[in-house]
Amino acid sequence: MRRPLPNISDDRWPADPDRVAVVLPGRGYTPARPLLHLARNVLFGHGWTVQELWWEPPATTDEDERAAWVAAQATAAVEAETASRILLVGKSLGTYAAPLAAARDLPAIWFTPLLFRADVVDALGTANAPTLLVGGGADWSWDPRLADDLGLACLELPGADHALEHPDDPVRSAENLVRVARRLDAFAAAL
Repeated sequence: MRRPLPNISDDRWPADPDRVAVVLPGRGYTPARPLLHLARNVLFGHGWTVQELWWEPPATTDEDERAAWVAAQATAAVEAETASRILLVGKSLGTYAAPLAAARDLPAIWFTPLLFRADVVDALGTANAPTLLVGGGADWSWDPRLADDLGLACLELPGADHALEHPDDPVRSAENLVRVARRLDAFAAAL
C-alpha cells in the first residue's frame, strides 16, 4: 500500500528511517521541478524517507570546481544520515556525485547524467549497486550508445531535451513524466 504524502513544508519527507533517498538538484533545477518532485513522490510512496538538498552552486565556469563542490555537498549529506540504506537521486549537476555512489556502493537514479564527463562515466562504469539512467534523445549531455554500453538500466525519451521535455509540445512532455514515473516505480519496487 502506498503512503499518502504528508502535509509538511520541510525538506525532509520522513518514512522508513532506515532507508533514505538523498535528492541532489541540478543547476537551476530544484527539487520542486517535475522530475525531482516526481522522484520524491514515488520513493516516498515506496516507504523511503526523502531528504531534498536545495543549493546554490558556486558561480564558476570551471567544471572541475563544480564537480568538487557537488561531491562535497553529497558526501556531507550522506555522512549526515544514519540509515543503513541510502539512495542517491541526481539531476544533471547532481550526477557529479556518481563517483560517491560508486565508491560507497549506493544505488542511484541519475536524470540527464553528464555523459561528456570522464569522471561521471568512469564512476557509472564501476557501479555495482542498482543504477537507473534517464536521458533525452535531444539532450546535449546524453549519449545513447555510451549509456547502453555502461550496462545499467536506462530509459531514453526520444526527442526530449535536457529537462526531459519537449518545449513545443507540453502534452508530450507530460507523457514523458508518465513514462519516468512508471520506470521509477518499478526501480523503487525492486530495491
